[in-house]
Amino acid sequence: MSFASGLYGARRKSGLSQEAVAEKLGVSRQTISKWETGVSHN
Repeated sequence: MSFASGLYGARRKSGLSQEAVAEKLGVSRQTISKWETGVSHN
């Protein structure tokens, strides 16, 4: 399982939006989107 698919699956299972996860992690929603699509791992 890749980081991207793991993050996406965990977020969906938890019923959280990208925005909610971003707020909890202190990053932007765009960062979560990039992580989930595998564009960036930073």
